[in-house]
Amino acid sequence: MLAYTFKRLIQGVITVWFIATATFFAMHAVPGDPLANERATTEAIRKNLEARYGLDRPVTEQYVLFLGNMMRGDFGISFTQENRRVNDIIRESFPVSATLGILAVAFAAFGGVVWGALTAIYRNRLPDLVITFLVILGISVPGFVVAALGQLALVDINAWLGFSLLPIAGWGSIRHMIVPSMVLGLGTMAYLTRLMRSSMLEITNSDFIRTARAKGLPPTRIFLKHQLRNAILPVITVLGPSIAAITTGGFVVELVFAIPGLGRSFVQSVQQLDYTVIMGTTVFYGAFLVFMVIVVDLLYGLIDPRVRLE
Repeated sequence: MLAYTFKRLIQGVITVWFIATATFFAMHAVPGDPLANERATTEAIRKNLEARYGLDRPVTEQYVLFLGNMMRGDFGISFTQENRRVNDIIRESFPVSATLGILAVAFAAFGGVVWGALTAIYRNRLPDLVITFLVILGISVPGFVVAALGQLALVDINAWLGFSLLPIAGWGSIRHMIVPSMVLGLGTMAYLTRLMRSSMLEITNSDFIRTARAKGLPPTRIFLKHQLRNAILPVITVLGPSIAAITTGGFVVELVFAIPGLGRSFVQSVQQLDYTVIMGTTVFYGAFLVFMVIVVDLLYGLIDPRVRLE
């Protein structure tokens, strides 16, 4: 297990290096001037700004400096936010996205497992048909539509009640987190429901389940110890990348609900061609995604002894 862990860590480092390299050269290939919005009113001021951000050096030298700074955990200074380091932006924005993401993942995982198990138990009956229809709807409708509809529904509910049941936008209390977290986790919950349903149906028809029933084991014990435990493995496999994607990728939800998270900072940096913020947040997101995949691989081995054996 230790050798496998070390191997996965080495693979993760190589993957993060590839992400950083691809992001760096992609940003330098994008047309546009990152200093267009700066105070480069004269050629002398522009040269000073280029020297400050290292844009006056050859691309290969910039790349080496970028990798060296990244290895020290330094992503540089923002082009558009005066005297603000990218590390500070990530440090301030990521806890907000992480809090929202944790709530969304909890909502998605719990709902996915429960609804998926119910659809498998009531296969081809009314609960299965209703939940399957809602799942397809949740997967098909884009996130920005769900976010907008959720906010509009909240406006109507508050107007009908005559008081603010839940805030429409903003950040600061648990009341601000409820609706955005549900909207953010809805698509993942729908996907996990389908995955859980197919996995449960496959396990239900397995030989060891028929053997357990033939031995006279209680149905509750068969469901919890044999069916649910084995059927949840595929869900855990995709839950790691889903956690990373939800935690750092709620761009639309953060914009619609005015949440000062990492996704909102990333969108603003793309609009302003803030190279350092784009590269820093992309590498941070990639590293976090790789880390979560490694964690899930290790948890997979703890849950399923067959994986440890191999």
